[in-house]
Amino acid sequence: MSAAGQWRSRWAETVGRIAAARQTPAVTGTLLGLGAAAESIARAAGSGVSAQFGLVLCLLALCTTLPLAFLRPAAAAVAVCGASVLSLAPFHTLTAAGTCATLILLYRLGRGGSHLLAAALAMPFLALALVGTAHAQTTILTVVLASLAPAAAWAGAAQRSGSEALAHTAAQQVIIGTLLEHTARGERARIARELHDVVAHHISMIAVQAETARLTTAGMPAAGAQRLSSIGDTARSALTEMRRLLGVLREDAQADTADRQPQPGLRQLNELLDQARVASGAGTRLIVCGPAEMLDPGVELAAYRIIQEALTNARRHAPGSAVDVELHYTDDTVRLRIRDNGPGPPSVAPTVGYGLLGMRERAAAVGAELSTGPAAGGGFLVETVLPAKAEVTG
Repeated sequence: MSAAGQWRSRWAETVGRIAAARQTPAVTGTLLGLGAAAESIARAAGSGVSAQFGLVLCLLALCTTLPLAFLRPAAAAVAVCGASVLSLAPFHTLTAAGTCATLILLYRLGRGGSHLLAAALAMPFLALALVGTAHAQTTILTVVLASLAPAAAWAGAAQRSGSEALAHTAAQQVIIGTLLEHTARGERARIARELHDVVAHHISMIAVQAETARLTTAGMPAAGAQRLSSIGDTARSALTEMRRLLGVLREDAQADTADRQPQPGLRQLNELLDQARVASGAGTRLIVCGPAEMLDPGVELAAYRIIQEALTNARRHAPGSAVDVELHYTDDTVRLRIRDNGPGPPSVAPTVGYGLLGMRERAAAVGAELSTGPAAGGGFLVETVLPAKAEVTG
């Protein structure tokens, strides 16, 4: 920005601060009142009118200025415009200070008050200009006010509209930014959940299968065993790096914005259990009670992901243990229980992970709650009651 532009900007900022100051109307009204009184006294002395008439003109001049200092903008505008019309019509006079006070108040009224009142107060000056008078000086003042009074009210209204438009634009930008932020957080949460539920699940299976093949294949050459061990190490390293990535994603995505579109469902449950049997080498049973009903796609997705994560946790924390997956159907719910016969929850709190958190989020996304803990008789139990239809939360 040039030096002239910077100077104009600083000057406009200074003028704006002065105009917005609380004392400005009182100071302006007082100064204009002093100027109007001095002007009216000088006119009375120069025209040779009586002292009483001069006093009336002085009081009338004060009425066209002092309300600016003591009254609110609407009341001051009514008082000043009324006194100005009275000065012009019967007395054929108006001070320059009174003219300035009238224009200032109409501008203030247009900017911060009633537009209708500002227009109504400008109309008498138009009427006086159309009627006309025999006094040239009065005619000039009337025409000036008839021209500038509506312009002052319009300028104030335009300034008000511009300020409101800027405020509306700023609010709109804030709303758009907030929506974009929430959308980004929801997308990060969805990506983190899918990475943990799908990709981490398969990488974990790779690590378990590589280790199982190395230990159970008789007569395997040392090079082959080393390769399988390297595959398992690589898979575990990938899981570690993925957990770090999930930590970053979940740090930025605290809101739950689950994608409830139909992906895998309970119809693919047998395939999932077959994979779990192959990966763990242990028994995995599916127990279904009641007539299997077609559930809401979002509920089926949540049930599938919860079972998938529970099986992954069983392989990781209770290797070799048998797992029972139970589905209890009723008219409007399905009760889900995944239980293993392993050692149960560890006595020492494990490293912070996202498996249990992800399962709870899956259940909450369809309006349910999920509980985890030691099972009666040993082992670990994951249990939830899902509605047949996903609940819509506002």
